[in-house]
Formats: sequence, C-alpha cells, structure tokens
Amino acid sequence: MYQPDPEYYPSLFYKTEDLSIELNCRGNTEYTKISYPVKYGIFHRLETRDLIMEFNLNHEIRHARGKTYAWRDPQEWLKRTVGNDWIYYSTGGYAGVFESIGEYYLPNLMYTTNSLLGGKPFKEPAISQLSMDWHPTLAATGLERALARPGVPEPVRQWAKKVLAVTPEKLAQKAETLFQISGERTTVLPPDARHSDYDVIPLTISDGCLYKCNFCKVKNKKEFTTRSPENINAQLTAIKALYGEDLVNYNSLYLGEHDALNTPADVILYAAKKAYDTFGFSQSAMALPRLYFFGSVDALINAEQRLFEGLNTLPFHTYINIGLESADPETLEKIGKPITREKAIRAFARMQQINKKFHRIEMSGNFIMDENLPKGHNTAMMALVRDSLKFTQQKGSIYLSPLRFGRPSREILFDFYHLKTRSRLPMFLYIIQRL
Repeated sequence: MYQPDPEYYPSLFYKTEDLSIELNCRGNTEYTKISYPVKYGIFHRLETRDLIMEFNLNHEIRHARGKTYAWRDPQEWLKRTVGNDWIYYSTGGYAGVFESIGEYYLPNLMYTTNSLLGGKPFKEPAISQLSMDWHPTLAATGLERALARPGVPEPVRQWAKKVLAVTPEKLAQKAETLFQISGERTTVLPPDARHSDYDVIPLTISDGCLYKCNFCKVKNKKEFTTRSPENINAQLTAIKALYGEDLVNYNSLYLGEHDALNTPADVILYAAKKAYDTFGFSQSAMALPRLYFFGSVDALINAEQRLFEGLNTLPFHTYINIGLESADPETLEKIGKPITREKAIRAFARMQQINKKFHRIEMSGNFIMDENLPKGHNTAMMALVRDSLKFTQQKGSIYLSPLRFGRPSREILFDFYHLKTRSRLPMFLYIIQRL
C-alpha cells in the first residue's frame, strides 16, 4: 500500500503548561470494527486540560470531546461531517449496538432520523455547548497567547493562525458549495457506507429515481435523468479543489443520487475510474478504496452483465444497495412502491448470483419495518432471506429501515432481533444518515 511521504507530513509536538499541539498525527490506515475510539488518516490534535480537538489537513475541526466529569464517557466523541453536521458517537454501553448496526459505536444525529436506538446526547449541556460553541471554546484555550511566546516553532505558529481563521461561517459556506457542485445535498447515504465511517466523496452521475414511493421521506421528486460526461468532469474538478489538502484522507466514492445503478453502464464505469484517478485514491493515506451507490429493483433486473464484470476489475470494492422494501403484494400497494412480488424475488435472486460470482462486488438489500405493516410482509421477507438460502452467508447484508422518523420503539426493536436470528444473511438496522 502507498503511504504519503513522512517528509511531506512531518510530525511535530509542541507543549506549554496550558496546552499541547501535535501536527500530522497518524491514525489507522484501514477502517475497522473495534470497541474503542479509532481515528483515521492524517490529522492535527490540540489538547488542553478540559478538551481535545482534532483538525483535518485543511485546518477544519473534525473531532472533539470533553475531558471533564461533565462529559458522558471518555470513549465517546463528536465528529463534524463534510456536510457540516455534528454527530455524537456513543457506545450504548456496547450492549446490542454491534448486533444492531454492525458497528461498535452508535451515531447520534442532530436531525430527525429513523433510528430505534440511542438517547438525546445533544440535549446534554457539555455536548451541546461544544458542538455549538466550538470556535469560542477554541479561542478560549489560550492558543493565541501560546503563539506570542518566544521559541514557538514556525509550523506550529502558522497552523494555529490558520485553525483560528476557520470560522463556523466559513465551514457552513464550504458545505453549501459542496451541495451546489452536486446540485443539492445528499439526503441519504447507502447503509454500506458505514464501512468507510461515511467518509465518502459524493459524485452525482444521475438525478432522481425510477419510483416515487409514498413512504419515502428522503428522496426528491425529480424524474430520473443521467448526467453528461462534461457535467461529471466539472464536478470532479470542483470537488478536488474544494477538498484541497485533506483529499489524501479519502479513498471512498459515493455515486448519486438515488438510483445510480439505472445509469448506463459506460457512464458508471467512466465516473468511477475517472474519480479514482482525479482524486488520487492510489496515493491515499487510507487503504482499501470503496465505491457505494444505490439501485432500484428494475435497474438491477435490467442491468447489463458487463457492468458487473467492469466493476469487478476496478480498484474499488463496490457496494450496491438495492431498495427491495418488501416482497408482499399488500405491503407494496400500501407503501406505493410500483413493483410486483415477482420482480422483488427476481431482483433478490440476481443479488445472490452477483454476490457469489464477483468477489469485489457486494449487493445489499433494504426492507422496511413497522408494526402497522401487513402480516404478509415479514413472511415474504423471510421466504427470501431464510427459506431461499440453503446456508448462512457472510456476504450480502440485509438492512431493515424503520418507516417512522423520530420514534424509537422497543417493540419494533424486539421484532428486529427476532428477524435477525432467523435470517441466513447478515441483518442490521438502517440508520438513515445524510452527507
């Protein structure tokens, strides 16, 4: 694996009685599943008696946590996304979190989503204050006083000036610029993006989706259209400039919007390969590049075999998430999804064929869950994820997405665990997360 030149990212440690600064810290080079906090790539760290802040290579705040008794747990932390959201990662006491979502840490989001787990950490003063007032908190650390001391290394002095200059307003504007490049904000990421901690670069290759399902709260109403190569190239150029120095910390790509699989095969393969080269993923600080996108039932049924053959030769491990939702006719009618039971079964069968044949491609599927769905919904789902398979398989996760937003339910959670124990495919809850 390529490693960025240490001479270009030299480590430097500076300490006073009030704070310490460490430039070009080296985190993990592979995303991993582990039950203690892990940071990735190359970053900078500021630590005081009361808090830790970490910054990316563009001098933008990335992580933060308190160190006082008011902070919930020293194993929990805040993360700011490229879309300028704060996420609080909690352990959940580790009880059931990994079994539920496939990760040891539970993302608690600032916006309403469909999660059945977690509390309300952003209502706690220490967490709320740090996420909302991180810049005044940074200024209050004495960083500017430290700069005035004689003997401060020049790289530290320059770094501190740049960090202080990145205000919340500038971060908000940068996020808005990213949304404008894509055409609009990415309102939902594939659940498999958890394998890259949702650290993905968005590239829109098509707009809209084939279906306009009644139940869906995260997709737009645009008709499906494919972006031109010229538009894709313009996005790549603008995104590369926007991500700047921190681009070295990325190696995962999300092809949007909601049904990229329905895009012509040549466009998908062109966009993925062009992005890999443009963003320099071969020289990333992170190993194992990944490619993520969504697909509909009809897009999967109609997809050319040469698409999957082409994807399998790319330097990515590709995850394609298919919105099955249900294989029960009554449920499909209730949620307004314009497919048939037969199509859902055909799509599921092709998913298994692709997972078996192509070692660098993984097809995952989504089903909805709610206590008010017809009884035939779970029966039809189990016929696929259990009865149609002879053996337990490790590839091809099934994600269950609660229909209701902002309404945790023990009853639905109990039903999930019951279904999970019966499935012959890995099964997890789908927490809808945006970019």
